[in-house]
Amino acid sequence: MAIRLRMRYLSIVGFQQYVPQLLRVIEKGTLSEEAFNDLALELFTLQIEHNPAFRTLCVTRKSPRSWQEIPAVPTAAFKELELTSVPPSERLKEFRSSGTTEQKPSRHFHSAESLRVYEASLGPPLREHFVGKDMRLISLTPSLKGAPHSSLVHMLSMVKPAFVGRADWSMDVRQCRRLTSAATRGVGLMGTAFNFVHLIDAVGTLKLPVGSRVLETGGYKGRSREVSRKELHDMIQGAFGVDAIVTEYGMCELSSQAYAHEDGIFHFPAWVRVQIVSPENGREVKEDETGLVRVFDLANFWSVLAIQTEDIGIKRGHGFELVGCASGAEARGCSLMSR
Repeated sequence: MAIRLRMRYLSIVGFQQYVPQLLRVIEKGTLSEEAFNDLALELFTLQIEHNPAFRTLCVTRKSPRSWQEIPAVPTAAFKELELTSVPPSERLKEFRSSGTTEQKPSRHFHSAESLRVYEASLGPPLREHFVGKDMRLISLTPSLKGAPHSSLVHMLSMVKPAFVGRADWSMDVRQCRRLTSAATRGVGLMGTAFNFVHLIDAVGTLKLPVGSRVLETGGYKGRSREVSRKELHDMIQGAFGVDAIVTEYGMCELSSQAYAHEDGIFHFPAWVRVQIVSPENGREVKEDETGLVRVFDLANFWSVLAIQTEDIGIKRGHGFELVGCASGAEARGCSLMSR
């Protein structure tokens, strides 16, 4: 008992020393390669010591000498294991992956402290890439009350939109039409791919004020007919006449999100690194080559920082172009769609 309490104390001290460093990075918005490497190795050491499930997965691995060598955990592991350093008594929030009802969801646990860091990390990029000055924000998703385990809804709630979605992820189309028609300034319309397909099917056209934007987060999850990204964006442009369409990439296993604009290239914030790796050997591919998306997220401090996704991307400089999901991967999440 005394040993367990001592380990818990060391865990708290270690993470409490790490968190202020991370918060300074988030506030500053920049991070050198050397500083990222130091923080990533420090965080890996904490996680390997205090995250039992992660330690089990890494038992035969050599100690990494750089962030690129940190072992990445497949998203599928979050379905079977409690990949967390947060004890059950301190788990304030549980995010779950979305998908069909037959699928077992991934789970990402948060304490009060990790939730504070999570919210600090997602706010600035969302405002930088999407939220305009004096913009009327409307979310086509349910509210936090209707979707308490959705990381997407939690993210969107940070900018305090009017929610027009229901708990079953359907929409109050009449309410959406009323809010948009009453807007006298730019509207920020936010939702998943299937939200927009349903809305366009229901209203046909809904011209928005000049300066309006759309944030599209991908994902059909079997809830609507699927269309390519280009077709969807053409539909959105034709239906709403918006000035810009921003695409978000995220998942419940991560604490940070990437955003893409007209060029379709996704970029994460400064405290995240991304690799496109070969599914055959796990090594990073060359520029313009295709592979699996691997994410190193320093804001994932109570879980695991390196996540191996099932998404396929093309390496584009420090960013990536999203192609789709690996063959045989479950239809899941708000980030997957046919592209």
